[in-house]
Amino acid sequence: MEALGSEQSAALARVRLSEADPVLARLIARQGPIDLWAWRRHWPSEPFGLLLRVIVGQQISTAAANAIFARLQRLLAPDVSPAGVERRTDDELRAAGLSRAKLAALRDLSERVASGELSLASLATSSDDEIRGSLARVRGIGSWTIELFLLALGRDDALPAADVGLRRAVRVAYGLDRLPGTADVEALGERWRPYRSLAAAYLYRSLSDQPAPI
Repeated sequence: MEALGSEQSAALARVRLSEADPVLARLIARQGPIDLWAWRRHWPSEPFGLLLRVIVGQQISTAAANAIFARLQRLLAPDVSPAGVERRTDDELRAAGLSRAKLAALRDLSERVASGELSLASLATSSDDEIRGSLARVRGIGSWTIELFLLALGRDDALPAADVGLRRAVRVAYGLDRLPGTADVEALGERWRPYRSLAAAYLYRSLSDQPAPI
């Protein structure tokens, strides 16, 4: 679904979210229209590089992820692809800043793509649930990575409920006395469907000037 492809549809999404959740209604009224995907403009446009950037961002700060990804791009240039990864040794990839777990995820992803088991090119036309099912089979890729990848693809109904930044935003916005768990955010997010990406963006923005999750 491309519900947010125009300002008219984005305006409708804001209305629907405001009707569904008074807390979001206040955030939307205070922040006004926002560019949901401005943060991804500096990311790769092709699926492999995009997914690599999301994997790099697991459990580290945005600044650290940007620095590591820049080193990986230089290392793999001009071929940021499974073949480019295959040409580099583990030591080279680790020296660029990848942890052992992220290196294992990258190797498994590259092998699956190279063998044809996983077609990243088809993801653009796959449903959200099809993407979730395909990527969940890759070593080291869990719900956080998958939901961030869906956000980066520009999908309207992605929710990185496990993300600490989003959970922190929920705690502040809803006046909770503790940091909510992933299941709590997922349950809360049911009222935001089918615009959970926009809801998440407003919550992220409520804590900073940047709507980017990573």
